[in-house]
Amino acid sequence: MSQVIETGKAFEFTPENIEKAKVFIAKYPEGRQQSAVMPLLDLAQRQNENWLSKEALEYVGNFLDIPYMRVLEVATFYTMYNLKPVGKYFLQLCRTTPCWLRGSDDLEAVCKNKLGISNGETTEDGMFSLLEVECLGACVNAPVVQINDDFYEDLNAENFEAVLDKLAKGDVPPKGPQIDRINSAPEGGPTTLLEKTEGA
Repeated sequence: MSQVIETGKAFEFTPENIEKAKVFIAKYPEGRQQSAVMPLLDLAQRQNENWLSKEALEYVGNFLDIPYMRVLEVATFYTMYNLKPVGKYFLQLCRTTPCWLRGSDDLEAVCKNKLGISNGETTEDGMFSLLEVECLGACVNAPVVQINDDFYEDLNAENFEAVLDKLAKGDVPPKGPQIDRINSAPEGGPTTLLEKTEGA
């Protein structure tokens, strides 16, 4: 099945991103600079409001002297590249078993009821896009939603709504667990090895 790549406005790296691109390229041995295609696609996506237009893909190809088709192969293989516009806040809702067992259906319902969007959709104001994804790798803190680059963990309908409310106001809530725990430690703090034993 062919995929239509959306077009956008003319694209070229900013002077600052040209310098960043040169740093990425310099990490690869002589004759292997085309291997920098992935970090350059990421750089282009960040500059282009979190998506890669046909113009951005062509630019990266020209920058690295790679045929457009080779760049397209990479961009369509990896799910971290968005090939159509997404909202300012890109919500990736984990639907793998641990998140599902711990309430990802409730988070999906929040997106539907509060934002009016389902999987693959963007709010009319362009603020939020939702994509259901497979394992984000934070199973012990399930359910998890990745918002842009940050993980919001230990979510339920109430605290997820609070996160969305803050984002809608332009505030960025603290990332990580949204309950009383540090990283992946037990809720409420450590419960074992609290006392030093004799001879230790």
